[in-house]
Amino acid sequence: MKLIYIAGPYRAPTTWGIAENIHAARMAGAMVAQLGAYPVIPHSNTAHMDGIASDDLWLSGTLELMRRCDGVILIPGWKRSTGSKNEHAEAIRLGLPVFEWDEGRLGGGVGSFLRGLK
Repeated sequence: MKLIYIAGPYRAPTTWGIAENIHAARMAGAMVAQLGAYPVIPHSNTAHMDGIASDDLWLSGTLELMRRCDGVILIPGWKRSTGSKNEHAEAIRLGLPVFEWDEGRLGGGVGSFLRGLK
């Protein structure tokens, strides 16, 4: 089973914005699952745990999760997220395949990539 990490913004100015970010990550994760890979969705793993620990714990922990995955999908808004930009840079450094999810569609041949991972 291959693991695909979903990277995108979590934090937002409002709790509604956070919920929207979590939903966007889950939608991308659902598409990954439909293609036969296991989505690693850090947004869901630590949803609404804000203030329990430092941002550094969450950001370092999610980077470690990503390092153990076989590929990364970037969801809309990732370029305005410090954590997602760091995840993108680390994925590139590690040579992980990186794909962008745009309005419910995965680009860059991700379907072929995921089918090839089985």
